[in-house]
Amino acid sequence: MKTSSMRISKAAAAAAVAVLALTACGGGSDSDDTGAAAVNDDATFEAGTTMETLQKAGKITIGTKFDQPGFGLKGLSDAPEGFDVEIAKIIAAGLGIDDDGITWVETPSAVRETKIEDGEVSLVAATYTINDERKKRITFAGPYYEAGQQIMVRSDDSAITGPDSFKENSALKVCSVAGSTPADNIGEYLASKSQLVTFDVYSKCADALRTKQVDAVTTDNVILLGLVGDSDGAFKVVGDTFTKEPYGIGIKKGDVAFCNYIVDTLKKASEDGSYEKAWTETAGKVEGAQTPTLPTADACA
Repeated sequence: MKTSSMRISKAAAAAAVAVLALTACGGGSDSDDTGAAAVNDDATFEAGTTMETLQKAGKITIGTKFDQPGFGLKGLSDAPEGFDVEIAKIIAAGLGIDDDGITWVETPSAVRETKIEDGEVSLVAATYTINDERKKRITFAGPYYEAGQQIMVRSDDSAITGPDSFKENSALKVCSVAGSTPADNIGEYLASKSQLVTFDVYSKCADALRTKQVDAVTTDNVILLGLVGDSDGAFKVVGDTFTKEPYGIGIKKGDVAFCNYIVDTLKKASEDGSYEKAWTETAGKVEGAQTPTLPTADACA
């Protein structure tokens, strides 16, 4: 990260390995210097598919997070920036849709499925862990990256060394986001349910850690690395990763054709260098993050 006081285990650095980047299917205009995706103006799709509908409209609404450095952070430009954002742009570019045709909608963890089901967004790219419970409501394309859960504490804290520390000391408080996989996963490491504090976004957890309302924050390692990098030395990551978190693109349940399109687009992006570019221009700038390899995609269903 940005400070020499931050300590990250080799496992953490390796896990930080992966946050991706992609490019659209061939054709179209050249990509500019600010993103990975080349817009495919020549793309054609089967009639009646989601792809054809979006291409004809020339616009798409995409859900992402606005509070996660490196993945989806809304800054002074009033538009989100990060790895998830670039991945979504690659998917849109393959449909012939440029950045101006994208409307971004904030989708915190607790509302991702609802935004998809209600048709408020065409897809969600928001550090979205694939799991069986979520598959009951939506379809996932991917994974496009695999993270692992870890613990972040204040830089001067030596008492917390990993998730087991919470069971050993019931006075410790740990923060995560309501409705997230990390909030569920940490439960088995707590002496009491009261130790878990939840907010709607991770930036509030970081604020609570800074003001000593909580003793730690837990979520996926790459998200924590971004928060540490933006903390001016206030935070550090401790211990090894203790879960595997495959990130996928969330879409309407049962839209197999759209799922296959996304999988194919990301595969092409990993082959033509746009995947790597998306990574190096966003999450890859964080110290300790290494360029990932696109994971093998699950079958679309």
